Amino acid sequence: MLETLITIAVLHWAVLILPGFNFLLIGQLAAAGKRSTALAAVAGMTAGTLMWAILAVAGVGIVFTAHPAIRQLAQVAGGLYLLQLAFRLWRSGKAPDAAAAAAVPTHAGALRVGFITSALNPKIALFYGSVFATAFPAHPSNTLVGLAVAMVFLNSVVWHTGLAWALSRPAVQRAYLRHFRALNRGAGLLVGAIGLKLIAGTLLELRSPGA
Repeated sequence: MLETLITIAVLHWAVLILPGFNFLLIGQLAAAGKRSTALAAVAGMTAGTLMWAILAVAGVGIVFTAHPAIRQLAQVAGGLYLLQLAFRLWRSGKAPDAAAAAAVPTHAGALRVGFITSALNPKIALFYGSVFATAFPAHPSNTLVGLAVAMVFLNSVVWHTGLAWALSRPAVQRAYLRHFRALNRGAGLLVGAIGLKLIAGTLLELRSPGA
């Protein structure tokens, strides 16, 4: 059991530490304002992570494989949502007094964005499904399955919470305010690129033979 959990942990941390949209969102919220806003986004992200981990254990990855249209629809929806978020980030880069409009201005909004960006990313379920399928024995016990899900949830909480605390330091916030316009517009371009890549990849998949 311990060997299985260590394998899952290593694979999960290898993915967690790669900078991605979650890193970008937490960094923007933490540096732009209150640490609590970034932590609200973390709560949403980790709730989405837990949801996908549970669904992966329940076999949702098999459903996505058997019915790719469901996964593709979720990916397009996620891409469109990221494009909307990118537009808001770009507009908020016009002037420092628009900081409240950068992504999400409230705790409830941060929580919602964090959850939706995770919930609209079915690749998370596919990742967990592949990791669990690779690491689990042929007939894993309920205890092992429960511990694996709890571990990936805890990993996500620890990593993203640590980012929120580190990126909300006063020195980071001062640097953010000095370069407000460039950082927000740069973030908008990156988020938009991620959204376009998600949509384009899905459209290419649909156009490929046998899709």
